[in-house]
Amino acid sequence: MKNNIYKIALGVASLVFAGVSVTSCQDAVDIVQPGQLDDESTFKSISDLDLYLNGIYNIVDPTNEVYISAILSDEVKPGKGSGGQEFQQHRFFFDSSDKFATNTWLIYNTVINRVNRILEGAKNVDATRDQAKYNQIVGQARALRAFAYLQLETYFSPNMKDDNALGAIIFKDVPSISQKLPRSKNAEVYAFIEEDLNFASDNVLAKGANQYYVDKTVVDAIRARFYLYRGKYDLAQKYAQAVVSNSGLALTKATPIVPDDKTPIGSSAWNTAFYADSSFNPYRQLWGDVNRGEVVFALARPARGSNSTINSLWNTNASNINGNPMWFWGRNLYNIFANTPGDIRKYAYVDPSSKPNASYETISNTREDQLIIDKYPGKANGPLRNDFKVFRLSEMYFILAETTAQQGQLAESAKYIKQVRDARNYQGSAAMPNYASKQDALKDILLERRVELALEGHRYIDLKRLANDAGVTMDRNKTDDIVDVTNLPNNSYKYTFPIPNSEIQGNRGIIQNDGYAK
Repeated sequence: MKNNIYKIALGVASLVFAGVSVTSCQDAVDIVQPGQLDDESTFKSISDLDLYLNGIYNIVDPTNEVYISAILSDEVKPGKGSGGQEFQQHRFFFDSSDKFATNTWLIYNTVINRVNRILEGAKNVDATRDQAKYNQIVGQARALRAFAYLQLETYFSPNMKDDNALGAIIFKDVPSISQKLPRSKNAEVYAFIEEDLNFASDNVLAKGANQYYVDKTVVDAIRARFYLYRGKYDLAQKYAQAVVSNSGLALTKATPIVPDDKTPIGSSAWNTAFYADSSFNPYRQLWGDVNRGEVVFALARPARGSNSTINSLWNTNASNINGNPMWFWGRNLYNIFANTPGDIRKYAYVDPSSKPNASYETISNTREDQLIIDKYPGKANGPLRNDFKVFRLSEMYFILAETTAQQGQLAESAKYIKQVRDARNYQGSAAMPNYASKQDALKDILLERRVELALEGHRYIDLKRLANDAGVTMDRNKTDDIVDVTNLPNNSYKYTFPIPNSEIQGNRGIIQNDGYAK
């Protein structure tokens, strides 16, 4: 790991205390010896630790994996403002030089390094005046490290259900420039993640003041996803249920659907009220960051800030027809929520300036079917800025549905899916699913995850995890590109990210994932 550890140790290691922010790769830090933090000058008090922790939150950034997941799967198609960006990845030219895979690797290893630094610095801080606060800071830091390792495992391990498969590189201390660490087996990484989550669960607040900091519910949400991806269904069910039972949150409702009984859905007045920054609709409010709704954990993106912006992944200036959209909704995904009676997502996800082509099956150019992505509508004075919703309650219901299906409890699985569909339907209750088999249930769960979790970084991994068991494949429409459209086959090695070239070049002993040239 020499090359990227060098970048991490020297290039992205310092905290700018003024302004409580962490700068990018232009950071500098005084290093007494290669990789060694000057703890005495950096960490003198619990307040210093707290300030540094805020900086760590500031660099956790899912932008790369959310974007590449959408591009590689069946969520989006080129927009009318596209200049050809990422067409290669959209057509599955994806290799170890890919910048999004590289940045995902670098960002989460940087988070791990920052946590290692705060843990090392914390050893020199007198905690006797506020031991609880000290433990809470350390617990949050360790939870963020566990999440970073989970992200690395999710995208870079070829099989998370195989304890002997290769995963991330474990480094428990501040790395030196000369270190060349191998990839660890999944079992070793998992043990390290579990140590961090156990400590965090015992020391963070039971319930935090808001969705922007790790509390016990967030730890349980990390655990639920972690165990689901590993195929540990009993544990995934346990922790997803803990989130549902203890978070104090409820699924965000699709109603009210009109601001008053005089304004019909779809009218000009209704559009003005529904799509306003302070929309009357709770589900739309959730995506516009007007209310927390069902968000378990989010990464704050204030209207004025320098962090990455999720809406700018899809739209150049704003999420409307005049905002120079670079990507549209993929047609088959759009068809699901557009053709489901009473589905709030047909409005909450799509800007009314869209120009859907009713004859889309016969058109020759994807740009003739303009489906504007408005799931992230921005916020007042920040048209491209929205919080990253890392964990939501609906995901926990999906985990409960999947785990009960895997255990043969098909009727229970159906109830969890119905609860999400009820919440998203403004016309009333949705029909109760009737699953004839486990495959039938998994297929429906995958369908609902596809819609509800769209553009949140799940679809690519869900196809890797569930497509075979659910009896489905990637599902692009023939209008989803300006060339002949293909789908990535199930079991393709490209459902796992490559280890970046920069890592391989700096650490010749590291093992590349199958299929990618070393």
